[in-house]
Amino acid sequence: MTRATLLVLADGRFPAGGHAHSGGAEAAVRAGRITGAASLEDFCRGRLHTAGLVSAALAAAAAAGLDPVELDAAADARTPSPALRTAARRLGRQLLRAGRATWPSPELDALAARFPKGAHQPVVLGTVARAAGLDAPDAAYCAAYEGVSGAATAVVRLLSLDPFEATAVLARLAPELDRVADRAVEAARRAADEGVDALPAASAPLLEIAAEAHAAWPVRLFAS
Repeated sequence: MTRATLLVLADGRFPAGGHAHSGGAEAAVRAGRITGAASLEDFCRGRLHTAGLVSAALAAAAAAGLDPVELDAAADARTPSPALRTAARRLGRQLLRAGRATWPSPELDALAARFPKGAHQPVVLGTVARAAGLDAPDAAYCAAYEGVSGAATAVVRLLSLDPFEATAVLARLAPELDRVADRAVEAARRAADEGVDALPAASAPLLEIAAEAHAAWPVRLFAS
């Protein structure tokens, strides 16, 4: 049951709004940093070990039952770009709607009441995972995978990249995704004892800068 639930939550068809976001890939494509499968793999690897690690740790901590208000503030502190903070909250709001419909829970209701404009998506992801009967490692894997799969899917649309090539990129990154998820879970365990400052704060300045430029484009395919 738990494994099947994990697959539902990680499925790109779960109506959480991720299809409208590229994880920075659209800006990278326009800047010429992603031109094909090889450069997509480099982009996803960098994203996985920075923003992906932070998201996975936040999700794991939320699934472990840490205070979502403290975790949301920690997410804010680790997201310098206003555009990315806005995107994270929009995604969180949509994910929470889907989560409450799928796994009704007083904990999810409380989160919705506390954050009417949306909490950060990784915090919501961990809380939804908890409501669905999943644990911190499950939430970490979902967040880490989502951090790279969204960009890969976006590049298929942006460059007409062969979907098989994009899937091969994700398959090659699988061992690193495992390691990032393990690091995220360990950080969440430390945070339970030491507070949210123990969570990773890996930086990706180029993603932040590109997100601000992307938000100002008059025409774009993706919201972020």
